Amino acid sequence: MTETGVGGAKGIQGLILKAFGADDYRLTVTAPARYFTDHYVRLEFSGGGLLREKPYHPTMFLRLWFEDRQGRLHQRGYTVVDPDPAADTFAIEFALHEGAAARWALTARPGDALGATFLGSGFAIPEPAPEGWLIVGDAASLPAINSLLDALGRTTARGVPVTFWFEWVHDSDKDLPMRLRPHDTLHRVRRDPAPGAGIVEAVRAAAFDATGHFGWVALDTAQTRAVASVLRTDYKLGRRGVKSQAYWLETRCPS
Repeated sequence: MTETGVGGAKGIQGLILKAFGADDYRLTVTAPARYFTDHYVRLEFSGGGLLREKPYHPTMFLRLWFEDRQGRLHQRGYTVVDPDPAADTFAIEFALHEGAAARWALTARPGDALGATFLGSGFAIPEPAPEGWLIVGDAASLPAINSLLDALGRTTARGVPVTFWFEWVHDSDKDLPMRLRPHDTLHRVRRDPAPGAGIVEAVRAAAFDATGHFGWVALDTAQTRAVASVLRTDYKLGRRGVKSQAYWLETRCPS
């Protein structure tokens, strides 16, 4: 059994989190990894008391601790997937890129332990219910998006429609698990960093008066800002009508 980031020195990042009242947990891998594609893997965990102490909400995330090649600990945020609060179990899905998190996920086995920190990640479905949702994300934010889709309901009668722009990189990304419902709309957009191309322009080109809708955006830092701005202005959602969260920096791949 291996243990990563469990009780070890977490440096300045750990001190800052503790100062803000964060709580630490010891997660344990409970099953062999499930590969959806060669770039996307799911691991099952027991939560070390996490879900018994922290109420679950859609898009809830943890800060997981991984060792770099020099043995230093770094934290990265990952969404809690398919939680079972009574059993204190859940999954984490990793979009695999070069980095400490991907290296750990590729070698993790049942019984391995992983340090996690919870600092609160509150998000509530807006009330009254929006007329529709505009969601923009990629493989890194797909677990959070799926948790939103679950919360919005799996049938037309139970949920308002979602328009989802998904930025893809690998051909196999089309096989990723998306919990879309029959009345939802999916637009796949290939990642393209060139000016005037890519997902920012795709969202802008489809703009309409979406007053009464709600926007949720999670891409790299620069694109998150740009798409959120488009939704607030071109789609007329305003500042309160958009929730945005950068999942990784545009200057490097997410870990």
